[in-house]
Amino acid sequence: MERTVFMDKLKELPDKPGVYLMKDKKGDIIYVGKAKNLKNRVRQYFQSSANHGLKVQTMVRKIQDFEVIVTDTESEALILEFNLIKKHMPRYNIMLKDDKSYPYIKVTLQEDYPRVFMTRNVKKDGARYFGPYTSVATVRQTLDAIEEVYTLKQCSKKMDGKKINQRPCLNYFIGRCPGVCTGTVDKEEYRKKIDQIVDILKGKDKVLLENLSRAMEEASANLEFEQAAKYRDQIQGIKAIGEKQKITSESEHDQDVIHFAMDETDLCIQVFKIRSGKMLGRETHMLEFFQEGDDFLNQFVKQYYYNRTMIPREILLPYEIEDQESMEEWLKSKRGTRVSIMVPQKGDKKKLLNMVEENAKLVLFEHQNKRKRKVLNEVFCRDWLMEKLDLEESPNRIESFDISHLGGKDSVGAMVVFEDFKPLKKAYRRFRIQSVQGQDDYASTQEVVFRRMERGVKEEKEPNSKGSSFLPFPQVIMVDGGLGHVQSVQKILDLYDKNITVCGLVKNDRHRLEGLVTSKGTVEIPRGTPVYYLLNAISEEVHRFAVEYHRKRRDQGMQKSELSQVPGIGPARQRILLETFQSVEEIRSATVDRLASVPGIGVDVANKIVAYFHSTLEDEEEQREI
Repeated sequence: MERTVFMDKLKELPDKPGVYLMKDKKGDIIYVGKAKNLKNRVRQYFQSSANHGLKVQTMVRKIQDFEVIVTDTESEALILEFNLIKKHMPRYNIMLKDDKSYPYIKVTLQEDYPRVFMTRNVKKDGARYFGPYTSVATVRQTLDAIEEVYTLKQCSKKMDGKKINQRPCLNYFIGRCPGVCTGTVDKEEYRKKIDQIVDILKGKDKVLLENLSRAMEEASANLEFEQAAKYRDQIQGIKAIGEKQKITSESEHDQDVIHFAMDETDLCIQVFKIRSGKMLGRETHMLEFFQEGDDFLNQFVKQYYYNRTMIPREILLPYEIEDQESMEEWLKSKRGTRVSIMVPQKGDKKKLLNMVEENAKLVLFEHQNKRKRKVLNEVFCRDWLMEKLDLEESPNRIESFDISHLGGKDSVGAMVVFEDFKPLKKAYRRFRIQSVQGQDDYASTQEVVFRRMERGVKEEKEPNSKGSSFLPFPQVIMVDGGLGHVQSVQKILDLYDKNITVCGLVKNDRHRLEGLVTSKGTVEIPRGTPVYYLLNAISEEVHRFAVEYHRKRRDQGMQKSELSQVPGIGPARQRILLETFQSVEEIRSATVDRLASVPGIGVDVANKIVAYFHSTLEDEEEQREI
């Protein structure tokens, strides 16, 4: 854009709230910001750069044009800013990891008989969500502890408590479900358990424990020792759920405490979540470097709370942020009550901030050390492999192949890819063995490698607009086996003008990695070194991937063979049923109406399916009686 036109646009900026979008010479959006007053805010970027950080100075030099969107209020500008950042992914904006990747604990309060389980998808469906949590293990431990204390409905079937003509599932018989489907579970009593669980997850278990203690004492005084024992077990279980919750604050308010640590290359932001005085967890966010004085904390707070379902009453920050007032109004609309963003200068809240800052420094230090160790490990692996395999270049791409079968049946092949010594799962490929009958690992491996090479050559000649599936070619191919496997694969590679080295991963009788076999002999892999851990990881990963695929193929074959016994069910209907219900067990428990609703099934075939499984169920019961 010409300089005069650019300056005219600056003069015409409105004195209103809104969002501004900075663009480079290609027209790409490189930064999105929000302003209380667009004229004042945007002009600041093009005034003296003495007060700007290095990042802002670099960004301003690349700005060739800008665009503004006016809004009625600051809150509207705040929401619009976030949506535009998510849409355009500007280079100079902070980009947090999507919250959907974090686990939540979901309580389905919208159901007559709610369930409690882990999910990664937050929806506006009337359920109550707790989280997000950064550790899946923590979520599972909590759910396991809840399951030990409370017996809840496990399945997703909708039930209103009325007795239905259905046998309870296995969970009922092993004590993991109260058997709602039997119509014998009181809805009010069930809801009381759910209310207690919600209080526990909110960290408000003090009153609950007091009530249960009184109830236990009353039951004991009335000589109801069995009931008193149940209360005692509940009290112990609830204490076990909360025993890892550290008391950190005298305040009964819900708080988030946010602080950071930074160096020349990294920025670590820590969020401690305190509920009713108990620290329920913390989150760590490692971001690309932003200079101190930049608005990274302002951007972080906006994005962090945008998709959050649990907004605390207080948010403690190390310093004031630019959009603090509008942020408080926006968060108030999400929470339903007042939210305070505070910058404590002394007292317990200041101590909390200092504690979070120390933790951020510790995590940053560990991150730096981990990165240094990673670089050293990669250098060791590269140098060792280049020396032992006589490589002319660094093995940036390694592919490993394995075959899996059961007595020569349902043979499959697997290919895993390690790029820069890390697994590249989007490049993994699976193969059904087509040309080999029976058990012949050499021929099966040759088939898989041949098909992989042919696909790569074809993609070189006819590039796919959507990207390549088998390019680039690797520097090294590893097979699970000895010299015979290496020689069989080398025969295939000799057909192509590609510089690819083949080696075999040899294991001992205890299935532990021992050596690396090449056409020149066996190389011992030094135990306890980075290269041993790398090669062992490759060996275990390709074996896992192959066995997993073989098991899936075998299970599908077994399921289809059982469905083939049903009159009127051919291969096409077998496929449709398994795609709809995922397993034979789900088909077995489905009603006639549900089966008939599947495209291509109909009422007549549905009746045949129900009749078949009903007859097999009776046969199984007779066998158990005998």
